Amino acid sequence: MSTDSGKAIGTGSGTGSGTDASTAAEAATVDPAGRKAEDSRRFWDEAAERFDDEPDHGLRDPGVRDAWAARLRSWLPAAPSDVLDLGCGTGSLALLAAGQGHRVTAVDRSERMAERARAKLAGTGTRVFVADAALPPVAPGTYDVVLVRHLLWALPEPEKVLRRWAALLRPGGRLVLVEGRWGAVSPVGIPADTLAALAAPLGGVTRIEQLGHAAALWGRAVDDERYAAVVSPAAPPRHTEIVDVHLVLRRGGEVLLARRAGTGYADGLLHAPSGHLEEGEDVRAGMIREAAEEIGVHLAPEDLRAVLVMQHRAPSGHARIGWFFEAELPAGAAEPVNREPHKCSGIGWYPLDDLPRDMVAYCRAGLEAYRTGRRFVLHLHEPDDPIAHDPAGPDRVMPL
Repeated sequence: MSTDSGKAIGTGSGTGSGTDASTAAEAATVDPAGRKAEDSRRFWDEAAERFDDEPDHGLRDPGVRDAWAARLRSWLPAAPSDVLDLGCGTGSLALLAAGQGHRVTAVDRSERMAERARAKLAGTGTRVFVADAALPPVAPGTYDVVLVRHLLWALPEPEKVLRRWAALLRPGGRLVLVEGRWGAVSPVGIPADTLAALAAPLGGVTRIEQLGHAAALWGRAVDDERYAAVVSPAAPPRHTEIVDVHLVLRRGGEVLLARRAGTGYADGLLHAPSGHLEEGEDVRAGMIREAAEEIGVHLAPEDLRAVLVMQHRAPSGHARIGWFFEAELPAGAAEPVNREPHKCSGIGWYPLDDLPRDMVAYCRAGLEAYRTGRRFVLHLHEPDDPIAHDPAGPDRVMPL
């Protein structure tokens, strides 16, 4: 979809391009089944040759070009930043952004528009792709600005499209959306208050800048609604994960395991003494506390050695970071006892080199990694994986 598809509709309502509004609207709109996609591409391929004849498309007039350059400078962050121009048309705005020192990637669904954009942008380092601007082939979180002119109004499910575009931004990034509602008899486009409402679920701040009065941008006076919306989405929630600690308590070649009971999670399965950190607690202090609470073993900081860090994702999708600490049961020390019978049906010693099968898969994977000398691993379940260790199941451990 060319950036200026909406502009073609606007010009059909009195700016001089001669494009019929209903024809342009039909060409620009792709229904959910995609049946008009080929018609849309064909329309803009045919329009590419004359596209730059409009003053605000080609920016051939120095006054119009300077007016857009000044506005663009006010909408974009300090250069150099990474700008994604979606529906770039023949690349006029991309050229201005590149000229201001930004690193630009441009996308348009029309092959001929993209060809003209490549020619116009030659030597600027700008990458130009042929793709659907609603689903651009770029990685999330990689751009400081997503720049879109006269396109959102023509896309199905614009609220979803805005969410997709916002996901392409780095923290602190912004959407710069130049839109309008063009024409007087049968106006088409998207009013500013409607766009602001569509952007509201993104949180953050939306600033509307009216442009209809600025004749220099259009090469003539206009009397319909034209504006820019600069949307700065709220920062996504910070990634947080539970931190838990696991005790690899050794007695020669054996390790201590406890059988879960009455917890509602993995009951009946074996697991090492373990627990979650409490507020303000470091991992070593948490391990010392858990050992005393669960098995009555009182450890000093110097008794513990960190032997494994594992990021684990449960089948439910919830993730956590596990720290595994090794400690030796001193000769002559009292045997560990089950101090939490409401959570554990019993404890016992098991050979490390022949671990039982009826274990929590997470703990079993951690002990196997420890036994084989791995120190940093991922253990990422898929949704259908069992919580219990399955000897015949896939190995989800990935050493780092």
